[in-house]
Amino acid sequence: MNYSAFKKVAVSVFIFINYSCTSVIYKNIIPSSNDKKYDSEFPYNDGSEQLEGISNTIYRVNSLAFYKAYIFDENSKIKLKDLNDDVIKNQSIKTTYLDKASSGTSTLIYSSNGTVALLTCAHVIDFPDTIVSYFSEKQGTFSDNVQSIAFMSRRFIYVAGFPEGSEVKEILSDKSLDITIIGNNYNSKFERLFHVFNYPFGKAKDLSWGNFVYVFGFPLNYKMISSAIVSSPNYDRTGSFFIDAVVNRGYSGGLVLAVKNGIPNFELVGIIEWVPEENENILEPAPVEESIKYNPLVPYKGDMFVKQQKLLRYGITKVIPMESIVDFLMKNKEFFIKNGYYFNIYKN
Repeated sequence: MNYSAFKKVAVSVFIFINYSCTSVIYKNIIPSSNDKKYDSEFPYNDGSEQLEGISNTIYRVNSLAFYKAYIFDENSKIKLKDLNDDVIKNQSIKTTYLDKASSGTSTLIYSSNGTVALLTCAHVIDFPDTIVSYFSEKQGTFSDNVQSIAFMSRRFIYVAGFPEGSEVKEILSDKSLDITIIGNNYNSKFERLFHVFNYPFGKAKDLSWGNFVYVFGFPLNYKMISSAIVSSPNYDRTGSFFIDAVVNRGYSGGLVLAVKNGIPNFELVGIIEWVPEENENILEPAPVEESIKYNPLVPYKGDMFVKQQKLLRYGITKVIPMESIVDFLMKNKEFFIKNGYYFNIYKN
């Protein structure tokens, strides 16, 4: 066999093998069933266009609360039960102001003629009405003597990118479910700015171990999409479940989407509620000016203070099931309709 003939045979064999292998792999990765169940495999076809559209329906929500605080002298030994308007007015030695901030993710679920409503977690916008601090004992534990008391004076909720200063209002919340609807009434000329989530509401109770989900949110103020696997479906009577997504602060309220029989069959099965946190006490040196740096090669010999910090336990994320959200909307149907929010589920 000359070289030319050998080359033709070799090319023919390569094409045959390549075609055969490709054909076998292709047949194995394409699911053939239509079982109406949520998928457990990574999507085999491109869903980038649909996912980008869904990403346009989520918005970063920021909440800010302002407090007026009254500070007392340590020698006054005022107890919480003793506080009233007269004591606060006459015995406080200083008045100051403070603020608290929170952020999370919201999803636009309604828009009509400039009236909009977004879904998020209640804890994203919720702050205590009153904050009390106490003096410390010599050993570092807290006494029952009030050091300061602060009362909330104002609260603002902002949705990034919204018109007229981006401010919205709390429409209705259920703290026990950790669900809230926020929104506002804008001029209809802004209608084109709002992108509404228009995929079906799914059922978290139909999820199984290992189901694949997409997760959307604003960790650390960056819009992101991630993927995760479902664990402990039907964890409680409401149908809540866990996913292994690695989420940071700002993901609360983020969408959790399951896929049923392939893309583009997305369904909203819940929103992210929380990541486990643990309090940890650490020792730190006395506060210094920012310009001063400690030398790591020289032992520290100054005073030490106890500082408490919260540690996130990444990889375990609890999800509020869609059933709880739907029940909340249906339970308060008359209230929402009265206030101009006619959600799609009310049409069914």
